[in-house]
Amino acid sequence: MTLQQEIVGSAMQMAVVSLQPGQTVYCEAGKFLFKTTNVTMETRLGGPSGGGGQQSQPGGGSGGMGGLLRQAMGTAMQAGQRALAGESLAFQYFTTQGGEGTVGFAGVLPGEMRALELDGTRAWFAEKDAFVAAESTVDFGIAFQGGRTGRSGGEGFILEKFTGRGTVIIAGAGNFIDLNPADFGGRVEVDTGCVVAFEEGIQYGVQRVGGLNRQGVMNAVFGGEGLSLATLEGNGRVILQSLTIESLANALRKAQGGDKQGPTGGLFSTNAQ
Repeated sequence: MTLQQEIVGSAMQMAVVSLQPGQTVYCEAGKFLFKTTNVTMETRLGGPSGGGGQQSQPGGGSGGMGGLLRQAMGTAMQAGQRALAGESLAFQYFTTQGGEGTVGFAGVLPGEMRALELDGTRAWFAEKDAFVAAESTVDFGIAFQGGRTGRSGGEGFILEKFTGRGTVIIAGAGNFIDLNPADFGGRVEVDTGCVVAFEEGIQYGVQRVGGLNRQGVMNAVFGGEGLSLATLEGNGRVILQSLTIESLANALRKAQGGDKQGPTGGLFSTNAQ
């Protein structure tokens, strides 16, 4: 059953979801806006993972005490992963009672929202905090991008991962642009803060801005990008945003008279992390 949803608004969009009997949608804590009275809300530490969103219930044939123990350990591992990633520990689940119900969700920054349809063949990856809500048939997970990419970028790159079938709603800052690296020679280079989401099959990486020479230093110091750019390669859908959280924070600090970045930006930024 396809999730009926409508994204409304412009500068600060929201998603209005119409729940049919038997449908459940969940969101990250803090993304809920409103609901009709016939929609129940339940907060859980456990999120859909590895089972198509099916939540085992006590006494529901999950293997007795051993099954409950495995479920508790799985929930603890999920919560631990989200804590390490800086994500919310809890999810809120919404189910309609009786007839059709309505629930509203939104992101936390001024910008766009997008509904992605998963058919079970390809996963989607999104930046941290992009997730807003999804059907219970969509599995939510955390992917840690480490190794060479993490070291080049200065830290491990943490992604949200969505698998299964159904609708997942994401949000970002500013305006969105959809592109396919295959249409641009197979590779695009973007500001690391502009990546919102991409399909499985796209290779994400981080590369140094220029070499360790005069021009490389000029790019890092005066270009405002720091030392690294994100690279996206392959054939698949990519969603970028026009506004980065860092640039928004810098603009707010400057408006409040607290800008400490100075005229150079980039490498010499003194903003607290």
